[in-house]
Amino acid sequence: MARKSRKTNVVAPAETSCVTKTYRTAIYVRLSYEDERKIEQESVENQVAFLKAFVDGAADLTLMDKYIDRGVSGANFDRPDFNRMMNDARKHKFDRVIVKSVTRFARNTKDLLTMIDDLTKKGVQFESQKEKIDTTTPTGQFMLTIFAAVSQLEREYILARQREGIEAKKARGEYKGRTPIDVDKAQFEQEYKLWKSGQITATTAMAHLGLKPNTFYRRVKEYEGKQNG
Repeated sequence: MARKSRKTNVVAPAETSCVTKTYRTAIYVRLSYEDERKIEQESVENQVAFLKAFVDGAADLTLMDKYIDRGVSGANFDRPDFNRMMNDARKHKFDRVIVKSVTRFARNTKDLLTMIDDLTKKGVQFESQKEKIDTTTPTGQFMLTIFAAVSQLEREYILARQREGIEAKKARGEYKGRTPIDVDKAQFEQEYKLWKSGQITATTAMAHLGLKPNTFYRRVKEYEGKQNG
């Protein structure tokens, strides 16, 4: 008796669609009047054109907004469009901020790390084209680790020089105890209002003012006491 052959139903594999996630992107541009006179290639127009071309050429990026601070120093924390950007980040209007160089974003390592940390807490990624820093990649995170180490080393050097200066004054009989930290009243009020309005975190305000948490909150209590008094 002949054996009946069994038919095998072959199921074709389902087609898989490759969906690329699109990141809502903001670009930030800054140039002081001093830099504009010295570095023509860093003009606001050139920075915008460079970053817009980069975003337009990336399949996974969509430009949502441009934030431009013209004639503002990186050492100045009261930058109108920077503050608008941080406020929009809090409202989740974009997923990523891209700059041409970290020098356009912050003037020193400490401020850079604080600002990136502030963005990260808001769920926003950071990317700098010149330094190839991208907080979503292992290499970018490694670069930030290096920056953090450099910042810590700078701080330790400063503290060491301060200790040496105190010891020298003690030896000469000139040391009269710690000098109270002098904080500009207008800057403190500005940082306080930005913090209270949710535009920046307390950590960012402390970094801008150069205050430790206990000193910052003590100054806040004193300030609020005067306002309510």
